[in-house]
Amino acid sequence: MKGKLWVVSTPIGNLEDITFRAVRVLKEVSVILAEDTRRTRNLLKSLEIEGKRLISFNTQNQDRRVPLALSILEEGKDIALVSDAGTPVVSDPGSKLISKCQEQRIEVDLVPGPSAVTSAVALSGFPGSHFVFFGFLPRGKNRRRLFRKIADGLYDSALVVFFESPQRLKDSLQDWLEIVGDRECFIARELTKLHQELRRGKVSEVLDSLPEQIRGEITVVISGW
Repeated sequence: MKGKLWVVSTPIGNLEDITFRAVRVLKEVSVILAEDTRRTRNLLKSLEIEGKRLISFNTQNQDRRVPLALSILEEGKDIALVSDAGTPVVSDPGSKLISKCQEQRIEVDLVPGPSAVTSAVALSGFPGSHFVFFGFLPRGKNRRRLFRKIADGLYDSALVVFFESPQRLKDSLQDWLEIVGDRECFIARELTKLHQELRRGKVSEVLDSLPEQIRGEITVVISGW
């Protein structure tokens, strides 16, 4: 009998956001595929889960890890796939493994949980009936090319949601201001963590209010017209 692949959501910051079901599954599986084994080991320690076999599974090594994971599942052992934070596969590796499992009729199930995307949309106060999510934005010319498509009317009424690094946040907002316009935007930094910070206003206003040094994980929500 084949094992089962569990896609397990973990907290995006506050460890109290872990679900009872996620804790149970992490305790029961034989192997955990982790984007960063150090971060996952710290999470397991906080949950008092010991003796788990952790295997690194990230963007760089996933092509090599997929066959290994499939062989473990074929042996009848269950696996949990976790990312650094939030729900796996959303701007994180995992889709190749899930697709292969489905092709080989290996059961895949999800333990839902925190997501920076939906959390930021909810906190923004903008109508969240539909939005488009771009993950981490491309850099330079490719970013400006994307913004020009948006300026031409693509996703006109939808919220635009993306992740951005602290080093590139100002450049991205400046490009948006010049190419798309001065829409309302919402910046969520370090969601659910001790130093959570939320900013809302016109893109130009948010740009003016940002400090010289920015740190942490950032989710941006920009309103539609």
